[in-house]
Amino acid sequence: MTKLLRITSLAATVAALALTAEPAFAVNASSNANARARVLRPLQLSSTQDFDLGDIVLSGAAPFSTVVSLAEDGTLTCDTTKVTCSGTTSVAKYQVIGTNNQTVTVSAPDVTLSNANGGPDLILRTSDGSGTTYYPTSVPLGASGNAGVEFSIGGEITLTDTTPDGLYTGQFAVTADYQ
Repeated sequence: MTKLLRITSLAATVAALALTAEPAFAVNASSNANARARVLRPLQLSSTQDFDLGDIVLSGAAPFSTVVSLAEDGTLTCDTTKVTCSGTTSVAKYQVIGTNNQTVTVSAPDVTLSNANGGPDLILRTSDGSGTTYYPTSVPLGASGNAGVEFSIGGEITLTDTTPDGLYTGQFAVTADYQ
């Protein structure tokens, strides 16, 4: 019988607690949070033109060091007292396609140019070292997102009187992302 008393006593305690507990009432928030989601079309980035500094002849009296650069707008800077620049030049061009009225951030790291004849590499810098870049760091797509926007990339190389001759080539590693 002791068992029965304990079970009854436990049941009575639970029933007593249930009758004396205050019910919890639902409360509305004093202000509600907003929800949003922006869906963007995947970006498409494609190269439309290669970069070319043309032909550069080391022609100055040794020793020397000089920078040859091609600005984003296609302006060639060449110190003719140290080198002779000739031939056709061209900036690299890219087209980016995405969602209308969005802004795209562009990144264009330096390019390692390897000499087909062997020897040391040259570095095509996409920034002049003082914070100025040879490319736009952001590109607004505007209302032409479907058609895309084209942008240019320039760069600079440093040459010395001991730079080995040969054809130097490399590839850009350009990236674009929505801001």
